[in-house]
Amino acid sequence: MKVVVVSNNLVRLSFLEALLADAGVPAVLLDAHVSAVEGSIGAIPRRLAVAAGHEARALSILAEAGEAG
Repeated sequence: MKVVVVSNNLVRLSFLEALLADAGVPAVLLDAHVSAVEGSIGAIPRRLAVAAGHEARALSILAEAGEAG
């Protein structure tokens, strides 16, 4: 797995995950359940990851959407 985006913004992460899925690139949101441990304060960023073989395509899709990084 390769992390393509790190963010605390859950709405942005959800959008980017849907954007990748629509393009046929499956993505996984890592650290999604960490909010229970941190008290839902958003201190620990979540990571959006794709399979290593999809990394280049995912980064290209995110860059085209103005959402790289």
